[in-house]
Amino acid sequence: MLELQGVTVAASQKRAANILQDISLRVGSIETVALLGPSGCGKSTLLRAIAGLQPLAAGRIFWDGEDITAVKPHRRGFGLLFQDGQLFNHKNVAENIGYGLRLQKRSRGEVAERVEQLLDLVGLAGYGKRSVLQLSGGQQQRVALARALAPAPKLLLLDEPLSALDADLRTRLAQELTVMLENTAAIFVTHDETEASAVADRIIRMRDGRLAG
Repeated sequence: MLELQGVTVAASQKRAANILQDISLRVGSIETVALLGPSGCGKSTLLRAIAGLQPLAAGRIFWDGEDITAVKPHRRGFGLLFQDGQLFNHKNVAENIGYGLRLQKRSRGEVAERVEQLLDLVGLAGYGKRSVLQLSGGQQQRVALARALAPAPKLLLLDEPLSALDADLRTRLAQELTVMLENTAAIFVTHDETEASAVADRIIRMRDGRLAG
């Protein structure tokens, strides 16, 4: 379980109020929570704080009762997926998906097996040797999601991963995400209420750096 206690992120000199103010939240081990709110309300900053990429001015972050506030991002075991996917253009689909597995020093056979499983899961079986530059935007997002899922992260942090897609594809991928996230704890950031309802077990609203319920 993820638990946030009074998480606060200080404002920059250009901003009067704190970016995040006294955020307390729990997310279950196989629960998907949607953070819903307008642009600039602090959703993405909260994900970055959970991932360890954003320093806290106050508060603590726990995973399974262990205080991880000072733990380095790469040691938290969390996966983070940005809205643009950030794929490696010089690697093919299979190499992109297997990247995190190779960092874990998995054997070549283990990597290949896991990559094939994930390609099937995201509906891209047979695409492993293709260049990511040959893929459509929707296919690239599927590869990015598979790469994030590959190392079996304890928590998956999704920062508006469908926002760059057209409406029809967003609807379809949102429905598919509910299946992909069944056995993973996840926080899904969006400003689209329909999308949040389709993907999440629970919706939490944010406004002006605070949880609004």
